[in-house]
Amino acid sequence: MSRAMARRERGFTLMEVMIAVAITAMMGGIIAMAFQTGFTAKEVVETDAEHYRMLRGAMNRMAREIGNAYVSDRYDLKRYRDQSERPTNFIGEEDSLLFTSFSNQRLYTDAKESDQAVLEYSVKTSSERDARGRQDLMRRADANLGERMDRGGSEELLFAGVKRLEFAYWDSERKEWDDEWDTRRPERQNILPTRVRITLVANDENGKETRYTTQTRIMLNTTLERFR
Repeated sequence: MSRAMARRERGFTLMEVMIAVAITAMMGGIIAMAFQTGFTAKEVVETDAEHYRMLRGAMNRMAREIGNAYVSDRYDLKRYRDQSERPTNFIGEEDSLLFTSFSNQRLYTDAKESDQAVLEYSVKTSSERDARGRQDLMRRADANLGERMDRGGSEELLFAGVKRLEFAYWDSERKEWDDEWDTRRPERQNILPTRVRITLVANDENGKETRYTTQTRIMLNTTLERFR
């Protein structure tokens, strides 16, 4: 019997088996690491996509609702004797905006609501236990116009983890941006800004603070007067 035949009959040595097992284990580890890297990358991509989806949604919603802002003199003069206290106003500051808008969507049949609503955008500290200290963009909406625009309605989260919210209001007469606009003041009771610039400051996927800006045009920028 030749030496080759004798070696085949003898089988694998312990050293050969250990080497084969080590190679198999190493290949398995490489494959597992590749899968883990792929899953991690997938989670990162999905998280970033959700982040930008929420950001785009918040910006688009604010632009649409602000674009439908209005101020009206069609109210009960006996109930609201002072024009500065009328139930419709546009009160814009550098970091918040409170206004009335023709953008309410009735979600339930026979709901006692119209297309009018009081809306407010502001940044508040999160009340969630696992997000202490986080700043969130909040939207307050009230479909029932009452005596106090700054009260009532319900709040919802528009965007989590915002750094700053900034508004600017275009003065078409002076041809410049202003950081506030209040229709309760006599000089601006009958006019709204023609445009509003909205800026959200938030961290991007690399943790870098980034500014996201858009503009919207207000269609009804003069007061809706009473029928004579």
